[in-house]
Amino acid sequence: MSGSDTAPFLSQADDTDDGPAPGTPGLPGSMGNPKSEDPEVPDQEGLQRITGLSSGRSALIVAVLCYINLLNYMDRFTVAGVLPDIEQFFDIGDGSSGLIQTVFISSYMVLAPVFGYLGDRYNRKYLMCGGIAFWSLVTLGSSFIPRERFWLLLLTRGLVGVGEASYSTIAPTLIADLFVADQRSRMLSVFYFAIPVGSGLGYIAGSKVKDVAGDWHWALRVTPGLGVLAVALLFLVVREPPRGAVERHSDSPPLNPTSWWADLRALARNPSFILSSLGFTAVAFVTGSLALWAPAFLLRSRVVLGETPPCLPGDSCSSSDSLIFGLITCLTGVLGVGLGVEISRRLRRSNPRADPLVCAAGLLGSAPFLFLSLACARGSIVATYIFIFIGETLLSMNWAIVADILLYVVIPTRRSTAEAFQIVLSHLLGDAGSPYLIGSISDRLRRDWPPSFLSEFRALQFSLMLCAFVGALGGAAFLGTAIFIESDRRQAQLHVQGLLPETESTDDRIVVPQRGRSTRVPVSSVLI
Repeated sequence: MSGSDTAPFLSQADDTDDGPAPGTPGLPGSMGNPKSEDPEVPDQEGLQRITGLSSGRSALIVAVLCYINLLNYMDRFTVAGVLPDIEQFFDIGDGSSGLIQTVFISSYMVLAPVFGYLGDRYNRKYLMCGGIAFWSLVTLGSSFIPRERFWLLLLTRGLVGVGEASYSTIAPTLIADLFVADQRSRMLSVFYFAIPVGSGLGYIAGSKVKDVAGDWHWALRVTPGLGVLAVALLFLVVREPPRGAVERHSDSPPLNPTSWWADLRALARNPSFILSSLGFTAVAFVTGSLALWAPAFLLRSRVVLGETPPCLPGDSCSSSDSLIFGLITCLTGVLGVGLGVEISRRLRRSNPRADPLVCAAGLLGSAPFLFLSLACARGSIVATYIFIFIGETLLSMNWAIVADILLYVVIPTRRSTAEAFQIVLSHLLGDAGSPYLIGSISDRLRRDWPPSFLSEFRALQFSLMLCAFVGALGGAAFLGTAIFIESDRRQAQLHVQGLLPETESTDDRIVVPQRGRSTRVPVSSVLI
């Protein structure tokens, strides 16, 4: 293919396909500056000039976002901390108990794309303020539901998803617009520390507040008060930085949002985004199952071992397992997130595929330890806790790294949408259904066995073993991500630098004359 007639077509590069041809100044294989393929990293003074915020103010914004993220996960797992009491109060089985988390995650999953679309186009600060205020009110209302209205508890837990969706899809993109390179990785690790720490505090707060108040309903009234403080901090402290400005060269044009369909098409053709999201889906499946069922499983294990009396109807379920599991979740989360980020940062110097490889190692390594924790539960509760500790530490290595992968393989004007659809995928196939699936399998197994405490333990034990196999599948998805990560990252960098312009067309078609009139045809069909 040659000739001047081809130049106009070839110069309009598609937004996610092959990049510019070698020879373009500043690109790999060109005669220009070989270092210009990597984005220029501004110093502290440069960041302040671009964002209009001092380094101290930016760090304070991250601290506020971290507090709210901690609060979100604390509220989510407070229910798991008092789950045996909820089962006794509403007189429900394992399947219905799993439905509490499934309804919440399903609502969160459905609403995430809505807030992702809004977050890429409107003021992110005000979207988060409205969502968290609504979440606080609904959570408080859920603590006053009478025992004959279990369906109302499900409804309120579903509405709580509004607040989570408004926050989780937007907050990481604010951090991405405040920091770059290693600074961004460090800030994201701080932000994602809040997930395991908040989850652990949810178990602890749920069990301890219930013990102090003598009523599990009070456990659901802690986070709404803290939510009011969160809204005030958001309104007073957080400021909206310009989208993508810290990643652009000073002479490159600003990025303009494309249509929602164009965003979806670009994301669907980004293999690193798709495969890393599938890997994260496995993480969500495993953590969602363990989050709801681990304390109940550990309690049943102690009952079978004769270390604690069974939880009988009408009695408060007294067990230290929610507290212990909460402490383990906090500690393993901090250790795992920090370990994952540091290992990845060091390996990145010699291997550009370090991020997905570390994620794969974490998931593949966690699977056998989680399996052993379940297999040993009937023999030794101490061994079970040791294997859970190791397995959760390896599992937690993924949190911050997956978020960082998304932010550097997706351009700034699509990041909230990408966050939203990663949430949809990971929850649709992950923790939206996993708690209910585990509970349903447990109930089905119990129907085939004579009623006993041993049967209850074995049924939940066998159903939770599914988590180990799902974790191994997730590790394979991250290994696939490693194949594409370099090219997808470079593609996003070129877009941000203005070296690979976005096309405004909603599809891969161009206008050509045909039979006396203009016709849109696929680029691939134009043969010169």
